[in-house]
Amino acid sequence: MSHFQYRDGVLHAEGVPLARIAEQYGTPCYVYSRAALTTAWRSFDAAFVARDHLVCYAVKANPNIGVLDVFARLGSGFDIVSGGELARVLAAGGDPRKVVFSGVGKTAAEMRAALEAGILCFNVESAGELELLDRVAGEMGRIAPVSLRVNPDVDAKTHPYIATGLKENKFGVAYDDALAVYRRARELRNLRIEGVDCHIGSQLTEITPFVAALERVLALVDALERDGIAIHHLDLGGGLGIRYRDETPPAIADYAAALIAALGKRPQKLLFEPGRLLTGNAGVLLSEILYLKHGDERNFAIVDAAMNDLMRPSLYDAWHEILPLRSGGTASREYDIVGPVCESGDFLARGRPLAAKAGDLIAIASAGAYGMSMASNYNTRPRAAEVMVDGDRVHPIRDRESVAQLLANERRLPD
Repeated sequence: MSHFQYRDGVLHAEGVPLARIAEQYGTPCYVYSRAALTTAWRSFDAAFVARDHLVCYAVKANPNIGVLDVFARLGSGFDIVSGGELARVLAAGGDPRKVVFSGVGKTAAEMRAALEAGILCFNVESAGELELLDRVAGEMGRIAPVSLRVNPDVDAKTHPYIATGLKENKFGVAYDDALAVYRRARELRNLRIEGVDCHIGSQLTEITPFVAALERVLALVDALERDGIAIHHLDLGGGLGIRYRDETPPAIADYAAALIAALGKRPQKLLFEPGRLLTGNAGVLLSEILYLKHGDERNFAIVDAAMNDLMRPSLYDAWHEILPLRSGGTASREYDIVGPVCESGDFLARGRPLAAKAGDLIAIASAGAYGMSMASNYNTRPRAAEVMVDGDRVHPIRDRESVAQLLANERRLPD
């Protein structure tokens, strides 16, 4: 969060006081730092400078076109999981030749759109998907470039909802089945085998699972090459964690060194799909305290942001730091930070020391990933505004929704 700092007791995003943004754009409001996004992407890219590689930002972490635009200008590739995300990448100026298409449920329409755009590769996640992609490509007179997403059955040691590399998970082709599915891919006339893909989960804070997964992938590559199937790239996914509270994720340089050492002199190009690592600590969610409510068991700070704006605490019991926009107050009580949604699970933080009164503003930290991307309109709540800070300038990159917009596509029954 180095680009969100207090200056003379006032919390800034780069050169802009966050209170000024709240005054101009209202709350709840997501605020991103262009410098933070740029620094994170360049740091990851530089860590692999010794190898031919491509950084493909995982769009699902934060799909705002303004965010994608920052990465596209840096030369980033993109990892998508839907046709809608492909449309966003193209609208943001992304190069379709740097797009990999992941996801377990690609439809024929999404396949056609990706083939028409000329994407880099499909990360195929089942034998059935392989057959459908061959048929769609044949109907279009195209050759579809493919990798198989292989499930290495490696424990990522992360939250079970964001672990993706175990046998019990829905993702990828089972490791023991991969050779047979690659052989089938070789037989299909409208496919071209390009690589192997492996992604074991998100918010990993240890290097060991990454290396273990890579070792299994390399053993598969050896078996494929013995069978005459050439592999041109290795997509090693993403998942490297960030610090929300007291986590100690490895440095990007250490992560890169471990993977490069395990790869040895293998010639394949490397692809990566970082998401949270690039955006998580590049954004905050601004919110206003509406009421303070004191009780025998708990004290509540009721704010205008809610679980529909930031789902992670309710969904994962995730921890986000709560920052006052002005420092220096003495916290005399602990509060649960809760929203207006009619659910007991609507909370943003629990048991936090807070020196505040109604009308004060807070920033919910580390909200740049899986914040707005998972937002909903539950309780008919319009979604928040989003802005990008660039030095001392503020660019609106998503207008706040209105209730009228939420109702526009609905109809009463006819008489």
